[in-house]
Amino acid sequence: MHTTIFYYTGTGNSLWVARKLAELLGETELVPIAKYPEIIPQGTIGLVFPVHMWGVPAPVLRFVEALRPGRPEYVFAVAVNGSQVAATLVQLQKVLAEHNLTLAAGFGVVMPSNYTPFGGPGPQEEQNRRFRLAEEKVRYIADKVKEKAGLPVEKGPFWQSLLSATVYKLSFDRVPQMDAQFWVDDKCNHCGICARICPAHNITLQEGQPVWNHQCEQCFACINWCPQAAIQFGKNTAQRPRYHHPEVSLKDIILR
Repeated sequence: MHTTIFYYTGTGNSLWVARKLAELLGETELVPIAKYPEIIPQGTIGLVFPVHMWGVPAPVLRFVEALRPGRPEYVFAVAVNGSQVAATLVQLQKVLAEHNLTLAAGFGVVMPSNYTPFGGPGPQEEQNRRFRLAEEKVRYIADKVKEKAGLPVEKGPFWQSLLSATVYKLSFDRVPQMDAQFWVDDKCNHCGICARICPAHNITLQEGQPVWNHQCEQCFACINWCPQAAIQFGKNTAQRPRYHHPEVSLKDIILR
């Protein structure tokens, strides 16, 4: 069974999940969503992406919108999140249905959070616990994908899904402008890594300093990959830890 996994990642969690799935499934091609084809491939298709603002990230929605009709045998999705999958996979299921695609199964995988304003990844012991549980969950997902199992998509409790869906709808159009809260402190050494790793090509350098151009996707790659921890967001990130998956390199992100 040939599988194509399309992934979107900022700090490596989703790429790690996609890689682990590919290892377990075999005969699997990993394709960054930014380099998607126009025609849906045959066989099994997987979408692996992070939850943004308690919903589907804009790049994933654009990916679905751009695909031409095809006949995949089986479609599954994995929503990587820092604490709650909420109604993300329910939303994706509806969007795919509008394009005549059936989401056969949708899974949530909890990983350390990269959202620095809310505190970041937590203590190393908790990160390690999440890594262990994530490996177990990925093995379970791979087994179900091999079976081509039809399963209800995973979701949070009703109140959580309702609340998160409301927040998502209210914030979605504002996300590109939220980069107004990024700023750079005096630790910046003008290396330009932030501009190179931004998946939205939203960062330019002016006299060596990063400038955000209001096309942000809130992936937080810039703040977490800055080698000097010089990028801040709002008022409370200066003392908070940065995070990227320990098995994903900067080169992996730049080439995605």
